[in-house]
Order: sequence, then C-alpha cells, then structure tokens
Amino acid sequence: MESIAILTDLARRPADSLAAIADSLDPAVLNVHVGGHPNSPAWLLWHTGREIDVQIADLAGTEQVWTAQGFDARFDLGLDDAELGAAQMGYGQSAEQAERIVVDDPRLLIDYIEAATEAQVDYVSQLTEAQVAEVIDEQWDPPVTRAGRLISVSVDAAEHIAQVAYVLGTDAAYGAR
Repeated sequence: MESIAILTDLARRPADSLAAIADSLDPAVLNVHVGGHPNSPAWLLWHTGREIDVQIADLAGTEQVWTAQGFDARFDLGLDDAELGAAQMGYGQSAEQAERIVVDDPRLLIDYIEAATEAQVDYVSQLTEAQVAEVIDEQWDPPVTRAGRLISVSVDAAEHIAQVAYVLGTDAAYGAR
C-alpha cells in the first residue's frame, strides 16, 4: 500500500470513531467536566476539529474550514481569537476559557470534524510521494516530514475522540443524563 492510501485511511479513522459514539452524545454529557477538569467532551471535540483544520489549512495554504464553511458563526462561542488559545484551537487556554466552550448540539461538532476530515483527505489526495517525504519543519530533531505532521494530526484527533468515548462510560456521564 502506498503512503497516500495509508495517510488517507488514517485521516478518516477519528471521524469513524466519532460516528461510532455519536448516538451517545447529548448536551448534558457534552458539557460535563469529569473530576472538575476544564476540558469537557464538547471542548475535546471542538479542539479535535480545530487542530485538524488549522494544521491542514496551514499545510495546504488554504482558508480554514472554520471560516470558509461558516463554522465560526455556527458555533458562536462568544470568545475572541485570543480566548480561543494558540492558533484559535485551545492550546494555552486558561481553565476558565476552556470551561466557556459550551456546545449543546452534537451534530454541529460532528459536522465540523467531518468537514475538517474531508479537507485533510482532499489535501492528502493531491500529494505526491515526494511531497509526503518532504521535510516541512526543521525546528525539531529529527526534522518533521509532511507525513510525520499528517500522522501527528490524525493521532492527536484519534486520542481526543478516545477521551470522549472514555468520558461517555464514566459515572459522571451517566449522572449527567
């Protein structure tokens, strides 16, 4: 199997995992803070979409799905760009800022992750094998290749979806229902 096919399959895995738990998402569970942690399932899913979207738009040199498809207005989080954290995706947010990410519509979160995933799949499908192997960030040791960045985007997204799945199975989630 060539690397493009592998990266495409990997890009789809987080959205596939989300689809498997989608029926268990409801507003009370989305916004529960297990153990008082500031990152609710809604925050984790919002951040998942954002981290895919921001990084893929940067790699592709395109507008983010967030603004191009109007998700910024649809989410209406009531936070300015600085409050959304580094690159407007939650990194570096204070606990109070993270707790202010409240989303009552699971379909909105699912739609955003699916749209960001499609942008990633579209981007990957246009790459050549040489581009996949290209070093794109020399700030790290070893330097990061395009494949390495794409893998890290998908792994991070999959980890966050798994965190949400875990929360869905906790007593805190059952108490929220």
